[in-house]
Amino acid sequence: MPRLPLSPTAVVWMLGATQILGYGTVYYSFAILAAPIATSLGLSVSTVFGLFSLSLLVGGAIAPFVGRRMDRHGAPAVMAAGSVAVGLLLAATAWAPGVVGFAIALTALQTAAPAILYDAAFTTLVQASDGGARRRITHLTLIAGFASTLFWPLTSWLAAHMDWRGVLMVFAALNLLVCAPAHMLIARAPSRTGRAVPLAEPDAPASEAPAAGAPAAATPDSAALLPEAIAGRVYGLMTLGFALSGFMLSALLAQMVPALTALGLGGAALVVSTLFGPAQVIVRFADMFVAGRRDPLLVTLFAMAMFPLAGTILAATAPSVAGAAVFAVLLGFGSGLKSILQGTLPLALFGRAAYGARLGRMTLARQFLAAAAPFLFAWILERLGASVALLSIAAVGIAGVACFVEIARLRRRHPSAASPGRP
Repeated sequence: MPRLPLSPTAVVWMLGATQILGYGTVYYSFAILAAPIATSLGLSVSTVFGLFSLSLLVGGAIAPFVGRRMDRHGAPAVMAAGSVAVGLLLAATAWAPGVVGFAIALTALQTAAPAILYDAAFTTLVQASDGGARRRITHLTLIAGFASTLFWPLTSWLAAHMDWRGVLMVFAALNLLVCAPAHMLIARAPSRTGRAVPLAEPDAPASEAPAAGAPAAATPDSAALLPEAIAGRVYGLMTLGFALSGFMLSALLAQMVPALTALGLGGAALVVSTLFGPAQVIVRFADMFVAGRRDPLLVTLFAMAMFPLAGTILAATAPSVAGAAVFAVLLGFGSGLKSILQGTLPLALFGRAAYGARLGRMTLARQFLAAAAPFLFAWILERLGASVALLSIAAVGIAGVACFVEIARLRRRHPSAASPGRP
């Protein structure tokens, strides 16, 4: 690939586009394709979601390894290799001959996924930024928030014109022909820091660039803000809080359309589900204006509270379309902020050092719970009904909120803990 200079704006837009394609092809599309896959392979839908859950678990297990590779070799190079692997594995999943082959290919696909999704994109921006990581992460998630809005209807349209294997082949081509070249261009772009993409302002003199491999200058992102006495507990609580909230979100996103249909919304289920993406974008747009004036922990508490609130409202109002619309919007608000906060709250609390590895360990914990969510939600949905399923996972979401309440209490008890500000 050529070594082309890329502006900060170009890199954010390129990463945003690849995040839409990445999440759309390896995650969101499964909610639509699970039923035809189950019919084709002679399985129940809950069994297919069980295989999907297992694949997510294996993908989470490899996330710390991927994070260490990003810290060592640079996140853009890892994303380039990951896009090629995802494209090939989508094709392998499409042509898997039976249940065993499908399970193996799907698991391998989710093993490659951490190399192309948010953690990798966030690490790309953090490695390359001299203090503006939060702003650029927000811009990135603002673009990527359209993934579900675009891919749920797109996958449904494609599935109406071809079988699920053909749909996965289209998605394989998108990763190989769009995502892989974009990540290669970013990885090959002339770098001012030796390994990271050149996100310093383009008019900065080249003579100011540090030597390859030289440590980056100290920035507001580079120092941890928590005293050692509580840092370990805060990290554990933060990881658990995001994991519990992610359990609820994973369950709902994997089966949003089937769950809404089971609640009696019929054809309105797909229409209501499309509100989720715009809600993510709206809240991220608002976050750009308030991020510097609000404690990220308070924003996290607000965002995590949206999940159990949304589930409870949907269970209480079904089959009301208006109630379902409120549910989709609140879920979008929480998801939109969660995507940002999973990248920026660790940066604000613990700094840039070993950022990729830290996100990888958090992903392992999140995926461990999120992997079980689609299967458990489908199991409860089939046997006890949609309302019981929603209230059950809402209780898990409340436990996630409690973790961040405890972090706030720890900070109050330790006056030396700085209030995390804008990175």
